[in-house]
Amino acid sequence: MTTVIFVHGTGIREREYNETFQIIEQKIHAQRPDIKVSPCLWGALGAKFNDNRASVPLEDATLALSQEEEAEIVLWGQLYRDPLYELRLLSLKPVEAGNPFGEEPGDVLQSRVASLTPGSQLEAKLQEAGIAEVFEPAREAVIHSEPYEHALLTVSEFDLSEYYAPIARAVVAQAMFISELQEKFSPILTDAQLRDKVVELLTLALTDAELGLGGWLLKPLVELALPMGTNYITGNRLELTDKISPMPGDILLYQTRGEKIRAFIQEQIAQAEPPVVLIAHSLGGIACVDLLVQQQLSQVELLVTVGSQAPFLYEINALYSLEYGQLLPEYFPEWLNIYDLRDFLSYVGNRIFPDRVQDVVVDSRQPFPRSHGAYWTNAKTWEAIISRLP
Repeated sequence: MTTVIFVHGTGIREREYNETFQIIEQKIHAQRPDIKVSPCLWGALGAKFNDNRASVPLEDATLALSQEEEAEIVLWGQLYRDPLYELRLLSLKPVEAGNPFGEEPGDVLQSRVASLTPGSQLEAKLQEAGIAEVFEPAREAVIHSEPYEHALLTVSEFDLSEYYAPIARAVVAQAMFISELQEKFSPILTDAQLRDKVVELLTLALTDAELGLGGWLLKPLVELALPMGTNYITGNRLELTDKISPMPGDILLYQTRGEKIRAFIQEQIAQAEPPVVLIAHSLGGIACVDLLVQQQLSQVELLVTVGSQAPFLYEINALYSLEYGQLLPEYFPEWLNIYDLRDFLSYVGNRIFPDRVQDVVVDSRQPFPRSHGAYWTNAKTWEAIISRLP
């Protein structure tokens, strides 16, 4: 009787494993009820806190940030992802009635932003920040954006000063985005004080108004973004560490002390009735490749890696069992590798190990990272696997 052993990936523990195992067992038995499906839950050997999380720093109440300080940090977290974020919020303000006999406040604002020529102090600070060359493209990108144009419609003569700092932050954030896109390490990317000084000088160049977040904008910024901010994380550090540490922890543990995990997998193989098929997800695929390179396990007839990184690690010479340039041993079993172009943790193997790996692409129609765990309900995954089972 053929035995299929499911080897899970990083960060998985008993509850998640059992849920996935049931899906895999159902999918296989629907077409091959003669096959025995066996577990290989190595998660108990994975990363864990050995001293009751003593290494996790806890927030000192005396160092807690004020709400406004935290709002600034949260705001920049949003701007790093979307330089136009603050302008999108401003565009949600009610549109002010226009003045048919005079210049609109939005026109005044646009004129100041478009005609600004950096003075010597601002220019020097842009040079120091490493964004002088991209400042003009950044400003052009902002003033020709839809959120900026919509925000101009909401300006009144009474709150004109509230718009300068958000526009300055948008331009600086856009400049930082362009700098990163060009793969330039600009000092402003990591120096918050330098970043804030550039914004201050740019805001002063646009207006003499008092700096700071406008009253209309501060409240929605805090309400919309604060739950995702640094203050939330520091206040919930233990809980969040428990949730996220297994995934990177398992990877680090395997790279340094992976022999126990490989020995556990080998033990499950030894106890299984041959022929054996290994279905291995993510880090589990790396462990199985390492094991099957190091050990000649003739009972294993097929290795199926799903969303795995073994070819990538081999190419960068980081695969534990095989240095780049070495060939897979002749005794290495048939290897089926399933990947998804939307899963950025999956890689192809045939170009790395010619004629030794069969790559099959599937499409989960899920965004990353959901795509990394979406293989088991994908019909094409099972078409590829079932047709190759001994």
